[in-house]
Amino acid sequence: MAIRNVHHLNCGTMCPVGGWLLGQKGLGRGRLVAHCVLLETDRDDLVLIDTGFGTRDVAHQTPLRRSFRAMVGPRLDADEPAIVQIRALGLDPRAVRHIVVTHLDVDHAGGLSDFPEARVHVHAREHAAAMARTRPIERQRYLPEHWSHGPRWEVYSEDGDTWRGLPAITRLRGLDADVALVPMHGHTRGHSAVIAPAGDRWLVHAGDAYFHRRTVEGGAAPIGIAAFERYTQIDGAARRASAAALRQLREHYTDLDVFCAHDPVELDALAAAAPALRAAAPRPA
Repeated sequence: MAIRNVHHLNCGTMCPVGGWLLGQKGLGRGRLVAHCVLLETDRDDLVLIDTGFGTRDVAHQTPLRRSFRAMVGPRLDADEPAIVQIRALGLDPRAVRHIVVTHLDVDHAGGLSDFPEARVHVHAREHAAAMARTRPIERQRYLPEHWSHGPRWEVYSEDGDTWRGLPAITRLRGLDADVALVPMHGHTRGHSAVIAPAGDRWLVHAGDAYFHRRTVEGGAAPIGIAAFERYTQIDGAARRASAAALRQLREHYTDLDVFCAHDPVELDALAAAAPALRAAAPRPA
């Protein structure tokens, strides 16, 4: 099944304190993004990978924590929600039939309610964690207001399938496109990467399995990024194993574009390369 076009979108600029701690220049606030991907497909209309912040967040209709606002500095720009950018592309937001999420943190699932008819595909452990919110950090990261509209959840556990040697959930219900979940737990209990073919390459949206490109390039993340990764992790050993798996993928295969959710350099590079991308023949697994 062909994916005709790929759009790399920033659906939530964030300006955290201490930009230099993030490996950026200057002493002021830094710049992070909420990297989402919109796929135009032959049979599934529009497929959205992550949502970033939504229109309700921008309108201050959801209780984003004061500490989150102060430290992370979400800009909440009215032009950045996915639904607004989809309209700006001349596309119909009602055509978003499927949303595949890496996880359900506030900056990844805030736009779910903007697409109330979409099926939302997520790992079962992530869905369970977000619904239960049993740990203090889970009560901070998951906002029930983001799914109070009653999404059409599609939840999955590992079923024995693999992709490039990694456990993968390759058959997403109702979705004809070759989009799959690759479990990359650690940041959250059910965090996953999302993969999709794009032309003669594969996109690997790693979500928050890492936060800075140096992690998969073989270097060390900037000190502030590393500290934030530790602060937000639910399982440190699993998170480090996920990052190592992504590094190995990138080293062993040359047909992958591996990227995380928040690195602006990765987003800018992929957005510049993506316009008018046309899918080629079905990609090898």
